[in-house]
Amino acid sequence: MVIRYPNGQTRTDQQLNKHKILEESKKSNFANRGMRFEEAINVSNEYYLNRNIAVVHKKPTPVQIVAVDYPRRSAAVIREAYFKEASTTDYNGVYKGLYLDFEAKETKNKTSFPLKNFHQHQITHMKNCIKQDGICFVLLWFSSLQRCFFFPSHLLISIWETNQRQSIPLTTIAQEGIELTMGIAPRIPYIQAIDLYIQTKENHYGK
Repeated sequence: MVIRYPNGQTRTDQQLNKHKILEESKKSNFANRGMRFEEAINVSNEYYLNRNIAVVHKKPTPVQIVAVDYPRRSAAVIREAYFKEASTTDYNGVYKGLYLDFEAKETKNKTSFPLKNFHQHQITHMKNCIKQDGICFVLLWFSSLQRCFFFPSHLLISIWETNQRQSIPLTTIAQEGIELTMGIAPRIPYIQAIDLYIQTKENHYGK
């Protein structure tokens, strides 16, 4: 099948202790189980949904089917299709009455996260979500290091718009983001990072 694509805030006491939000005893490497990053997020979403914690789903991408073969009556094979429009972010949903919107990206780099992994339409979408007081962030997976981070979108946007570098240093991500310790249930505990992020914002700006 052929697919064609269309063309700062101060640190607080809570931030000092945010880098590991689960005990190391619960650490579990989903990559060693043959599970991809996106699959681990989807499994985590199921965990949150089944326990009435949050409702988060991966966004479907509209596709225009152009050519289909019918080798037999009971089966059809799509030979060519086009994405109707550029996608925005990967996931959205609701948690405690708050709108969630986030993107999931991964890299094999060990010292920085390439900005080329993002696109202008995604940055624009995240800016619009933030204007509506949505909780917007990215989950960054360093596959070579087996490290995952929650990184607020407003920081990503700021770095993107300064256009002073081609990547975000790992040191910046580790300092300004929230490192997630992989678990079993859920695999990727990003809701805990959201709680900590909200608490940090409230302490800084007031409720």
